[in-house]
Amino acid sequence: MTATYLAPPLDVTTTLAPAVDIVVPVHNEDADLARNVHRLHTYLRDHFPYSARITVADNASTDDTLRVAVDLAEELDDVRILQLPEKGRGRALRAAWSSSDAHVVAYMDVDLSTDLAALAPLVAPLLSGHSDIAIGTRLTRGAHVVRGPKRELISRTYNLILHTVLRTRFSDAQCGFKAIRTDRARELLPLVRDEQWFFDTELLVLAERRGLRIHEVPVDWVDDPDSRVDIVSTAVDDLCGVARLFRSQFLRFGAIGVVSTLTYLLLYLALRTTLPAQPANAVALLATAIANTAANRRLTFGVRGRDSLLRHHLQGLSVFLAALAVTSLSLAALHAVAAAPSRMTELGVLVVANLAATVTRFVVLRGWVFRPATSGGAR
Repeated sequence: MTATYLAPPLDVTTTLAPAVDIVVPVHNEDADLARNVHRLHTYLRDHFPYSARITVADNASTDDTLRVAVDLAEELDDVRILQLPEKGRGRALRAAWSSSDAHVVAYMDVDLSTDLAALAPLVAPLLSGHSDIAIGTRLTRGAHVVRGPKRELISRTYNLILHTVLRTRFSDAQCGFKAIRTDRARELLPLVRDEQWFFDTELLVLAERRGLRIHEVPVDWVDDPDSRVDIVSTAVDDLCGVARLFRSQFLRFGAIGVVSTLTYLLLYLALRTTLPAQPANAVALLATAIANTAANRRLTFGVRGRDSLLRHHLQGLSVFLAALAVTSLSLAALHAVAAAPSRMTELGVLVVANLAATVTRFVVLRGWVFRPATSGGAR
C-alpha cells in the first residue's frame, strides 16, 4: 500500500507544526464532504484555541470524493489530502497518523455526529502532557446521545463484551472521536494489526495494557441516519478482533506457563537431592512464581515501567500461596498413600496440581493483579 499526499505536506523547515492534526477518513462521501469540512474548518478558525490542520484521508473512493477533497485543499488553508488505494478506516488512520508532524493526532467521522465543542476538551489533556490518549464517550454520565434503540443496544452490548472478555475499563470503544499524542501513536501503531473498524478498539486495548493514561470526554452525539456502515459485517469483524486479542493473550500466558512449569520441575528435582519434598516444592515454586509474574506482566499483559511494580509482585504472591497450597496438599496426599514414591511419581502429581494452579493464576492475574485501574476521567 502506498499513500499519496495530493496537497503538499507541511514544510516543517519553514512552518511550525500544528498542535493538532485532525484526520477525517472518507470512502465515497462526495455528498457530505465539502459541507462538513467547511463546517469543521470554520469552527477551528473561530473557536478552537490551538493551531490545527485537517487531513482528509480518502481510502479508495469510487465516486467524486477525491475531486471534492482536492477542491477543498485548494480553497482552504491548512487542509491536505491523503489518498490511499485500499479501503479501510484503520488503514487510513495509520497512514495519516504515522506521517503527521503535529504534536497530537486526532480523528472524527465525516458526518460530524459529535458536537465540535468537545474537541478542545479532547485534546487539551494531551497537549498538556496529562494524558496519552483521549476518547469521546457516549456511554457515561454527562453525554447526550440521539440515536435509535438498535444502535444503542449494539453499542452497549459490544462494550460489555470488551469489559467481560478483555477486561477493558474505557467506556466507549466505537465513538468516532479520538485523539492521541503523536509519540504514543508511533509506539502503538506497529502493534495494531487491524486495518478496518476494529482498529481503534485494538489501539485502546493495547494502550490500556501498556498502562497509558486514557482521558474520556462525554460528548453530545446525534446519529447519522445516512451512515454507510454495514452493522452486521462490522459486528462480526469486531467480535473476531476481540477473539484474536483474547487468544493472543491466552497463548502468551500459556507459553510462559509451559516454560515456568518446566523450570519449576527441574528446580524441584535439583533441590530434591538435598531437601525433603515439601521444602523443595516451596523453594522451587517461589523462584518460578516471581519470574512468572514478571514475564506475564511484560509479555502477556503489556505492562511497562516501574509503576505499580511492587504492588504487582505482592499481589502475585497470593497466586504463589494458592499454588503452594495445591501442590503441598497434593504431595502430602501422595506421601500418605505411598511412603516412598518415585521421583517420577512426584513429578506427575506436581504437574497435575500445577495445571489447576495455572487456571487460578490466569484468572487472578487477569482479573485482579493486572486489571487496569479507573480514576475519574483519565486513567
